[in-house]
Amino acid sequence: MSNVLLLKSSILADNSQSNKIADYFIQQWQEKNPEDTVTVRDLVNEPIPAIDGEILAAFGPSDTKTEQQQAHLDLSNSLIEEIKAHDVIVIAAPMYNFTIPSHLKHYFDFIARSGHTFKYTEQGSVGLLENKRAFVLTSRGGIYKDTPADTMVPYMTLFLNFLGIKDIEFVFAEGTALGNGSVEKAHQQAQQHINSLIV
Repeated sequence: MSNVLLLKSSILADNSQSNKIADYFIQQWQEKNPEDTVTVRDLVNEPIPAIDGEILAAFGPSDTKTEQQQAHLDLSNSLIEEIKAHDVIVIAAPMYNFTIPSHLKHYFDFIARSGHTFKYTEQGSVGLLENKRAFVLTSRGGIYKDTPADTMVPYMTLFLNFLGIKDIEFVFAEGTALGNGSVEKAHQQAQQHINSLIV
């Protein structure tokens, strides 16, 4: 039995292409794995603050923290414990201006903490989130896969690898701004890929 964590980051709610793909993914996963548990965290409905100097200081070793800093530290700790408790991480990540949504970046900033999700050694950094699978479901208005304009795939791969997550699969839905026919085609291709991944 696996614990699945779904992270949604689209600002478009029910009109979001990435959310629709994520919902399809979870539906298929639960049909094939009915005993698995699924946790959904919508990073737009429950936004995480942008990291700043005060928040960064809250993550440090100081015992003198303001009430707000302690709240930020508690949030970070709970997010880290949550992702540690899940075996499968599903990230719905639409492309906004050639990169991930800011809501997802804020989440990454809150879980990337030395000694908790990675550590530094004499040989370099070592990720501590091992033995996990990640599925990145990304929708794009244009066609960017395997082009220099696709900065998301290398960034997401680098970040997840940094945390110790090496088993990563990307699912693409591209051309969603190019008309209804293109949207339908994008979803068909994404669903076919998802069907091949979930067994």
